Amino acid sequence: MDEHFAELTTEKINPNTQMIDECTTEEMLVLFNREDASVPAAVAAEIPQIAKAVDILHRRLKDGGRMFYIGAGTSGRLGVLDASECPPTFGTDPELVQGFIAGGDTALRTAVEGFEDSEEEGIALIERCGVTDKDVVVGISASGSAAFVIAGLKKSAEIGAATIGVVNNKRSKLSEICDVCIAPVVGPEVIMGSTRMKAGTAQKLVLNMLTTGTMVKLGKTYNNLMVDLKASNKKLIDRSVRIIQSATGSDARKAAEYLHLASMNCKLAIMMMKSGLGKQEAEQALKACDGSLKAAVRISAAK
Repeated sequence: MDEHFAELTTEKINPNTQMIDECTTEEMLVLFNREDASVPAAVAAEIPQIAKAVDILHRRLKDGGRMFYIGAGTSGRLGVLDASECPPTFGTDPELVQGFIAGGDTALRTAVEGFEDSEEEGIALIERCGVTDKDVVVGISASGSAAFVIAGLKKSAEIGAATIGVVNNKRSKLSEICDVCIAPVVGPEVIMGSTRMKAGTAQKLVLNMLTTGTMVKLGKTYNNLMVDLKASNKKLIDRSVRIIQSATGSDARKAAEYLHLASMNCKLAIMMMKSGLGKQEAEQALKACDGSLKAAVRISAAK
């Protein structure tokens, strides 16, 4: 038996749920909910570290770098999920934020847990991705000891990439080899070792903060409106119209008209309406402000 694993908080027995198999259904669900309620506080305690990570991501991505999530099991799936949601939410190129799981895409649906122990696979992934010294690699591991993730981060650091760890144990192996380590400790799981529960919930909250915080700083929002979303279905077209209305005070008809004039580009439609510029001039104004709608509108208004 590996004594390291026995000492991990995520591997300990939860004294609050030891009799869970004798509970009524409602009693059992109350226990789940009570334990889950501790997660936000654990994440809040890590905000200083999360802020450091967001600032690193902002600097690197603004300068042409990319963000890579790597993880195994639940951790890997959460990274892939967060990466896949950036293009529709923020209009990013799919290459900007990428998610990878040990065992490849098959592991998204079928558990292939043995791959997390492969250092060779972690190194090979970084090489296949073409990670450079402009990029940021975020390794996710509840235990902080997955060899696949540790080896991947070590290889990334050798290349010169920035490295961030997201773990659920203090003083983990992962924390020793990354630039910033985010470690929300949520305590023992309701079911011993089932880190898809509280640990996974904490990881999801952290990943939301990493990408959303970075995208806000990159000018992907106007106030709290997702102006860079891709209007690719009926729901998102409707949302785009409502966003334009909120940002400009226009009615739905005019908002829809400008959305079409802007080739379904919500941000561009708002820029055209607020500045009075034509499509091409509005595009140039946004480009000059690195895509920041608020900055472009302010400069246009000052002219």
